[in-house]
Amino acid sequence: MNKLNMLDWITLILVIIGGINWGLVGIANWNLVETILGSGVSAIVYDLVGLSALYILIISGKLAKK
Repeated sequence: MNKLNMLDWITLILVIIGGINWGLVGIANWNLVETILGSGVSAIVYDLVGLSALYILIISGKLAKK
């Protein structure tokens, strides 16, 4: 059985945060990440969320085997 390593967990958490944030933007027009971190840092978080989504896409086979 494959176990998730630390990078897997970090990327999974970032993708979940990104999904929740987009849900809040769509439903309530409220950007939680930008509210908490400000516009400068939130751009970095969005970059990390996007890279995390690509990483999850690449390792989705590993996650499916669990």
